[in-house]
Order: sequence, then structure tokens, then C-alpha cells
Amino acid sequence: MVDNASMGKLLERFAQGVASHDRENPDHNSWGIGMAHFDIERLDLEEGEEILPGIVLQADGGVTGNFRVLCDGQHDGEGEMQEEEVVDAVASEEVGEPVYVESGQPPPVRPPL
Repeated sequence: MVDNASMGKLLERFAQGVASHDRENPDHNSWGIGMAHFDIERLDLEEGEEILPGIVLQADGGVTGNFRVLCDGQHDGEGEMQEEEVVDAVASEEVGEPVYVESGQPPPVRPPL
């Protein structure tokens, strides 16, 4: 169980995060806080619980120790989409020259001076 002082600080951070998001994105409507399922259980909270007025708690599989403001807007797709260059992971031609070792023991490796 989390003590009241820690829970108060957490709720204050949630409110600050939602306020900051709403200030920077006035055309998006915030509806939730996303947290890792582990953090929700550790804080003895319930998924779907209304944590702030109009803001529900949602497990979203994110990184533990962080929270995300969930809204109805798109943040990742803003701006123009750029085409990505596709690169083959396997080379089709040999770049280096093969190294041949004479029969017997190879010379000892010495560090440069």
C-alpha cells in the first residue's frame, strides 16, 4: 500500500501532465493515464478506475516507472510522412580480400607501439 503523501504527489503529477498536454494540444481531448500493469498493481490501483475527474487509468504496456497522457488525437503521425529507404541487410558483393595463412603457426599478434 502506498502512503498518502506519495499518492498525493502522484496525483499531482498526473494533474500536471494532463494540464500540460491540454495546454500544448488544445484540439485533443485527454481521457486517461496510461501506465505499465506492474505499476498499477504496485500502487494498489485498478485499471479503469477514475483517477482524476474524467481521467481513467489504463494499462498500456509501457515502460515501468512512467505514465502517459492518453487522448483522442494522433501525436505520432503529425506532419508529412516521409518515405523510408529500404536497405538490404546482406551484401551482394565481397568487399574485403581473403586472408591466407601459411601452413604452421601464424605469427604472434603484437599491439602497436
